[in-house]
Amino acid sequence: MRPPVGMPKLSRRSRILLILGGVVLVALIAGSRLLGTYVDWLWYGEVGYRQVFTTQLLTRIGLGVAATAFLGGVLALNLWLAYRSRPVFVPVSGPDDPLARYRTVVSERSRLFGVGIPLVVGIIGGLAAQAEWPTLQLFLHSVPFGQTDPEFGHDISFYTFQLPFYRFLLSWAFIAVTIGFVGALVTHYIFGGIRLAGRSGQLSRPARIQLAVLAGLFVLVKAVDYFFDRYDLLLSQRNALFTGASYTDLNAVMPAKLILMCIAVFCAIAFFAVIFLQNLQIPALATVLLILSSVVVGAVWPALMEQFSVRPNANQREAQSIERNLAATKSAFGIGPDKVHIADYPGKTDLQPSEVAADKGTIPNIRLLDPNVLAPTFTQLTQQYNFYGFTDKLDVDRYRDRDGKLQDYLVALREINTDGLAANQQSWINRHMVYTHGNGFVSAPADRVDSTLKEGATQGGYPVFSISDVANAGNGAIKVDQPRTYYGELVSDYAIVGGNPGEAPREYDTDQQQYTYRGKGGVSLGNLFRRLVFAAYYGERNILFNQAIGPDSKIIYERNPRDRVQKVAPWLKLDGDPYPAVVNGRIKWIVDGYTTLNNYPYSQLTELGEATNDTLTGVQRQPNQQINYIRNSVKATVDAYDGSVDLYANDQNDPVLKAWEGVFPGVVKPASAISPQLRDHFRYPEDLFKVQRKLLTQYHVSNPGDFFSNQTFWEVPSDPTSSGHSSSGQGSQQPPYYVMAQVEGQDRPTFQLTSALTALRRNNLAAWVTASSDPRTYGQLTVLRLPTNTQTPGPNQVQNQMESTPEVTENRTLFNNPNVTAIFGNLLTLPVSGGLLYVEPIYIQRNERDSYPQLARVLVSFGGKVGFSETLNGALAQVFGPGAGGGNNQPGQGDQQQKPPGNPTPQQPASPELSQAVADIRTALDHVRAAQQSGNFADLGNAYQQLDQATRRFEKAQSGGG
Repeated sequence: MRPPVGMPKLSRRSRILLILGGVVLVALIAGSRLLGTYVDWLWYGEVGYRQVFTTQLLTRIGLGVAATAFLGGVLALNLWLAYRSRPVFVPVSGPDDPLARYRTVVSERSRLFGVGIPLVVGIIGGLAAQAEWPTLQLFLHSVPFGQTDPEFGHDISFYTFQLPFYRFLLSWAFIAVTIGFVGALVTHYIFGGIRLAGRSGQLSRPARIQLAVLAGLFVLVKAVDYFFDRYDLLLSQRNALFTGASYTDLNAVMPAKLILMCIAVFCAIAFFAVIFLQNLQIPALATVLLILSSVVVGAVWPALMEQFSVRPNANQREAQSIERNLAATKSAFGIGPDKVHIADYPGKTDLQPSEVAADKGTIPNIRLLDPNVLAPTFTQLTQQYNFYGFTDKLDVDRYRDRDGKLQDYLVALREINTDGLAANQQSWINRHMVYTHGNGFVSAPADRVDSTLKEGATQGGYPVFSISDVANAGNGAIKVDQPRTYYGELVSDYAIVGGNPGEAPREYDTDQQQYTYRGKGGVSLGNLFRRLVFAAYYGERNILFNQAIGPDSKIIYERNPRDRVQKVAPWLKLDGDPYPAVVNGRIKWIVDGYTTLNNYPYSQLTELGEATNDTLTGVQRQPNQQINYIRNSVKATVDAYDGSVDLYANDQNDPVLKAWEGVFPGVVKPASAISPQLRDHFRYPEDLFKVQRKLLTQYHVSNPGDFFSNQTFWEVPSDPTSSGHSSSGQGSQQPPYYVMAQVEGQDRPTFQLTSALTALRRNNLAAWVTASSDPRTYGQLTVLRLPTNTQTPGPNQVQNQMESTPEVTENRTLFNNPNVTAIFGNLLTLPVSGGLLYVEPIYIQRNERDSYPQLARVLVSFGGKVGFSETLNGALAQVFGPGAGGGNNQPGQGDQQQKPPGNPTPQQPASPELSQAVADIRTALDHVRAAQQSGNFADLGNAYQQLDQATRRFEKAQSGGG
């Protein structure tokens, strides 16, 4: 018989080339990862949170090594046992037996296969396991909730911190046993322990014992899995109405798990018995028993109970489970009675002018400037240069005016935007070393009226801007000591600041001066090695060869405030809308951080992305992940000048936050470290509010029967104005709005986040919910519940009513002019004197390049009546009668228009309206002439608009008796 032929051998040169190729490939892959890791290490050192980096890195390495050793060790042990117990003599089926060739190759390279294969498999497993570092750390730093589940009586921390780690261990036990079984099976087959010749084949005793033991271990692990499956039932979604163990789960599935666990233990013992018995029928019968039991006991029995016992009596059968779900959900999402005050609200539809005028909390603070509309207006009127810019969505915050009164403002940073550089400015030096920072904090009062529209709007319907920049530092309405901004939402490029000692500044600051960065932000480029590292990291040789980079130079990167906070606190989910605030003269980005879970027993699993999605543009969308617990546990700040990151505990009672504080001690500062000036600018976060209002549409009820019937459920209305400034289109959720208002029970107007809620699949208003941002009552939610025996119009009904009002439809110049586009602003729903008032601004924008919206009209609706005027007072007077405005703004032309038109005789003197209109026409003509002489087309367009408005007022006044 011809001896087996081995595999062809490579020449020495070929082996060397293959080894060198492998080394180069590994170096390229590992080198890029090491380079990125070193750059991150430098960044964490810059912000002072290197322990976050090292804790993550060491945990990942430790978990990866442990998984590699465990997985590789199990496989290596089984390969060694199978090889060691191979038969001494293996018959060869013929001269071309392929197994003989493989046996020869493996035998000649037994160490390579015995060590190399387990090592590769172990490394792959380790790379997968290291991603579970949060599971390990939360297990090690578990903190009790002080609450127990209603079924087993375990503390909630068992389900949130401990059970996930046990599941992690079980999953890797399954993987290890499975891989060990496959490795042993293949080895025994190659070396003849398993032969397929004949009808039934042959199995050697060592192979039979090893494979049986491994199969027994697998089934034993499955028995443990059945035991833990009982706890997972508390997150069951068998019933589409709620999350948690249903009647079927408690009375059929849970006992079935215990039965299957016992059968699995018996099956494992049957497999272990093969060590002493040669008969494989016993484990085979046990396996059949386990499979049949899992079908009959684990599937058929629960299905029959669900079909014939539960569904016909679901309202009674599921009452206990629904009650548990109600309690857990309210606790997990912070919408329980301790956080949410639900009050019945009369929803009046008829008010006297004196009642409206007497409202000193809401009416005087109505916001007419929409932050999602006016970004182009901010850009065109205050951008200053093409390399500056504003975000697509402005922010709303509150400050005290010169009289000490709190009012809301539209605020934005004039950020650096290197993407806006002209073609001849797009050099590497300009992008990274000259245009390095933004300049200024821009604000505009969002409420109050002036002589024509609002104090927050000019004669032409534009905001009244206050700018604190380098040229006006400390002189704006909101004083800023350091207006230069190196960190913001628009910037994506790195910047290299500083330079050689004694050199002139090179960073653009103003037309009259350059600037050199003096902040503590950035990583030093003071040596050749650092320059080489960053040149390789960014693939930019200029970093290495530019002579202006000197010993004092720094590189600033990771400049988005949200990204900076995410790297410092990788365990947080962040709100999609960071906002700037001036705190003690410094510009701080405020970022809200959430701790979330998806394994809180009985709490309703909710899609985070779906719950927070609405028609707002310019915000970061949340991932579409399921959560059933959320807390706004952290408030983070990022200094816009030096990039320093600070984390503050906002909810020190949050067990999840406490656990992470154990993982990263000292990273989160206590709530006592929050200054009063910073706390004054904390807003109730939008994404948390959206999740809570979504759940409140169902979980405002307390009776399981009402919950099951869905009769009293609400829903978030679609945005009736979304087509005006959103690509989302109709059908998307109406966003919540920040307003200054005084709700029933409050002693003064406060800054709050509000939303209307409609009845389920109906357009009528069902409730109004608000979250307080006032430091005294921060986080308190109030729900005003409207009576069900009356039909209060909802946002979409009111919008349709507004747009079909004769005064609106007849205003063809505003809506049907081919050169002008009308934009409906945010439709605010506000509680006023027992009723609900709707207010909506209308903006117009010319259909020209670089045009921008300007406030033109105000719509007001109450009790089915609609007001349409140039001023809020005028619209209020149309709805409630003269005097309803209560003097919240100075009388202007728009107010005078609302006076009942007289019918004077020709001998009567001209009416005040007519005289004022004539004066306005003259003023507008002067503006037209001045704009024509200056050649400023923007001013000319504004002047023509003013002339058009004055002409229409003249015609109206004349028809009334002019």
